[in-house]
Amino acid sequence: MRKLALGIEALAIAVLFGSFLASGGKVLLAGAAAALLALAGVLGLAGKRGAMPGFWLWFVSLLVYAFLYIPLLIVVIFSFNDSKLNAEWVGFTTAWYRRLFTDEDMLRAALNSLSIACVAAAIATVLGTMAGISMHRFKPKLLPFLVFTPVAMPEILLGVSLLIFFLNTVSPALGALGLDFGLGLTTVVIAHVTFCIGFVAIIVRARLAGMDESIFEAARDLGATPWQTFRLVTLPLIMPGVIAGALMAFTLSIDDFVITFFTSGIGTKTLPLEIYTMIKVAVTPEVNAVSALLMALTLGMIMIAAKLAPDLVRAKT
Repeated sequence: MRKLALGIEALAIAVLFGSFLASGGKVLLAGAAAALLALAGVLGLAGKRGAMPGFWLWFVSLLVYAFLYIPLLIVVIFSFNDSKLNAEWVGFTTAWYRRLFTDEDMLRAALNSLSIACVAAAIATVLGTMAGISMHRFKPKLLPFLVFTPVAMPEILLGVSLLIFFLNTVSPALGALGLDFGLGLTTVVIAHVTFCIGFVAIIVRARLAGMDESIFEAARDLGATPWQTFRLVTLPLIMPGVIAGALMAFTLSIDDFVITFFTSGIGTKTLPLEIYTMIKVAVTPEVNAVSALLMALTLGMIMIAAKLAPDLVRAKT
């Protein structure tokens, strides 16, 4: 009975997904999906009482995953829609992707995002690796607080704080020295490094936590200096975690909108900011196309990072 109920729920989700693509009868399909969900719930209640918690766990999980992933699938599908409107599916085309790669503003914003992400990821990887090793080996009391605070802090609060810091502290201080300092790519890179360091440090620290300390003691007993121990033993062992941290930092940087919005200044555009500018007018298939490409890049980076460091999700948690 419970398996039948879950099957009906899956059918309801499929019908709901189809309602977004249908050219007509959207309300009818949505109503049918709601009726199927109600039927699945009734069948689940009719089963054995002992299996009730497990059923509702699966039932709610399917709904949550559908809520998360159906919009993403819709964005990807409608990026191939042969219509300027996203109201209904008209036909298949790749014209929006061709138009995207000839849009100079979009290409410039993409280049800015890639440049910022590469520089921020490189700096954050070096500093985050150093912080992760320090927290694991020396266990300082203040360093974890300094490293993890930007990770836990709400993005809008961090963005406003950095904006005030750049305008009220850094700009007047450099202005007194005769240096002109304003918001731009440099401030965005600094802001991205600030919140990326914590993620790299978490991953590197988790990688070190699963290693046998006797390996490093053996290297020291054999006469290796601290630098030789790090270069020949520690770094090769934590390299998957370092690479995973770099990929995670790159992904977070290239996707960031809130902090970039506050620290970019006038005239500095990144890919998320350009997408935001485009959707102010209308959500065209071109927006869907660039969103699909950005989504594919992000998911690819996360999958590679998770493959290199299987404990990545647990470490971030």
